[in-house]
Amino acid sequence: MSETLTLTVRGMDCGHCARAVTEAIRAEDPRAEVSVDLPSGTVRAATSLPRERVAAAITAEGYTVEPA
Repeated sequence: MSETLTLTVRGMDCGHCARAVTEAIRAEDPRAEVSVDLPSGTVRAATSLPRERVAAAITAEGYTVEPA
């Protein structure tokens, strides 16, 4: 069952950042639908993963996920 998560992520400012975050989430859930909005610093992910796991994948790429 998929749920859409919205996370505020600090440190993203370019296409490479968006790609790195998207690939990190999809490495954990290949079927995840991910969209990154750089100006607002938000990541939306339709995924079956829990928020903590998505946040950990993003953090592992060097970005900071704001608490929910």
